[in-house]
Amino acid sequence: MTEHSAPVPPNDRPFELLAPDAQRVPLVFASPHSGNVYPPEFVAASRLDPMTLRRSEDSYVDELFGAAPTLGAPLLRALFPRAFVDPNREAMELDPAMFEDALPPGAKVATPRVVAGLGSIARVVATGEEIYGHKLRFAEARDRLDRFYRPYHGALEELVHATRRRFGHCLLIDCHSMPSVGGPMERDAGDARVDVVLGDCHGRSCAPLVTSHVEGLLMRQGLRVARNTPYAGGYVTQFYGRPAEGLHALQIEINRALYMDEASYRRGPGFERVRKAMTGLIGGLAALERTAFAA
Repeated sequence: MTEHSAPVPPNDRPFELLAPDAQRVPLVFASPHSGNVYPPEFVAASRLDPMTLRRSEDSYVDELFGAAPTLGAPLLRALFPRAFVDPNREAMELDPAMFEDALPPGAKVATPRVVAGLGSIARVVATGEEIYGHKLRFAEARDRLDRFYRPYHGALEELVHATRRRFGHCLLIDCHSMPSVGGPMERDAGDARVDVVLGDCHGRSCAPLVTSHVEGLLMRQGLRVARNTPYAGGYVTQFYGRPAEGLHALQIEINRALYMDEASYRRGPGFERVRKAMTGLIGGLAALERTAFAA
């Protein structure tokens, strides 16, 4: 087993894999934060109401990229919510102040994400409200990581490496959404945002020609695009993106105001336009020449 592998317990369904009849392109799409299956015991234990818990959710992002399987690429989507356990963090990025017992040796307790309250087991939702009114035991975190986080990454890792074995390289698109205005804990607090932010860890996780191609495809759809600001890529991009080994990872953040009502979480009038734009992006990437993937 690899670092992320773990047996999937019976009756747990941490993710859904939407696979094409046959994979025809060296692309993998993943939506780690669109899950909206909130365990009742988690909701009951939180000090927040269910609507506030959704502040961290990338609602409908899996649907925006839903054409991937029909265009020959797999789409992996988490079913569990980010506020419950976040697969875009290292597993042991944990805040010791959240727990009544000691964390194991090797826990990463001082990363910027942990300090912000957004480790693999988040202390706050994206808008800064505290999730819990009590301390957790580490056994609770370990259970979530074993039942949800590790099966998700086990599936993603297998998809990425199987794609590279088949095609010689793989491009992982990590699909996200972002609030239309920078939140209180972010560097651009209060600032209006562009339509799409591409994160390639400042050129380290993806071949520059690929990032430029994605930027061009989106701009031709009439979208305003920025790179690496305010999001340069999270754990998934950093961990899976190794261009010298034929593994490319690019994070895409879509402005929520383009396709949904950020207060009510309902789809907005722009939903179909954005979905068509992402379908066009998938098609454009499918036609990308192999030479673009040179590290």
